[in-house]
Amino acid sequence: MADASCVSTTPPSVNKAWIYREHGETAHVLKFETNVAVPQIKEDQVLIKVVAAALNPIDAKRILGLFRATDTALPTVPGFDVAGVVVKLGSKASKFNIGDEVYGDINEEGSINLKKFGTLAEYTAAEERLLALKPKNLSFVEAASLPAAIETAYEGLKRVGLSAGQSILVLGGAGGCGTHVIQLAKHVFGASRVAATASTKKLDLLRSLGADLAIDYTKQNVEDLPEKFDVVYDAVGYSDKAVKAVKEGGRVVTLIGPITPPASMFVLTSTGSILEKLKPYLESRKVKAVIDPTGPYPFSKTIDAFAYLQTSRATGKVVVYPIP
Repeated sequence: MADASCVSTTPPSVNKAWIYREHGETAHVLKFETNVAVPQIKEDQVLIKVVAAALNPIDAKRILGLFRATDTALPTVPGFDVAGVVVKLGSKASKFNIGDEVYGDINEEGSINLKKFGTLAEYTAAEERLLALKPKNLSFVEAASLPAAIETAYEGLKRVGLSAGQSILVLGGAGGCGTHVIQLAKHVFGASRVAATASTKKLDLLRSLGADLAIDYTKQNVEDLPEKFDVVYDAVGYSDKAVKAVKEGGRVVTLIGPITPPASMFVLTSTGSILEKLKPYLESRKVKAVIDPTGPYPFSKTIDAFAYLQTSRATGKVVVYPIP
């Protein structure tokens, strides 16, 4: 694994990046280019030498053009999650020093105001408020896997007001977000009982993350469970089932529509402050990164990484590394 000692803090004038100049299927439109300009940083930004980056479903949807009504003009470098080294500071950037190892989700408002230049590049720029210092015990690959997923997990649990002693059901417990919902519910929010769904082969993973009840969704319908829960966190888009598994007066949060009342949906507001709050749990390994065992993928195999992500079979996060 690369470390900061291997990373030059003098950025070149050109950049290697995955870029698309038209919308369509990732395999057809996403191209690797070696002569892309290094992004110019604004006063509140830092320039990052990217070491690892994680893929998210929203990346593939964006490439398809599903956000074109509000997206930036093409061409675009995709990517939300980054782990790397600060190599240049904006004139008003004061949170980090050159050489600091950082990580974060560089798109602040979910699918709104998306950056034209994302993280699937040798160098990228980000507002320093979106970043945090990488815990020293985490590799760059582990760190890159965390920001969007763990911040989404945390914000959703805060929005539904999960508190110590309550029970929670997580739909999609083995996915990028679900793996963190289980861990945060158990170890950060103090849930007394955590149940989660996954396919047969992933039930042991759920238990290892802290689930008290691992439910095989191929054999059992959650809406038919005799037990009901104070909170249901739907990470897969089954709010119609989620609302049937919650106690009367309980809360349901979902990440994907359509929404069945009384479920609510939210879009993450990315912030480095969440990563800072969770740093003690990451350092102690009470909360850990979950990387899909097929990876990390070489940067040159980013198309293959996207193809695998789009099968919806990934366990945890799909990460590309090392960035050249």
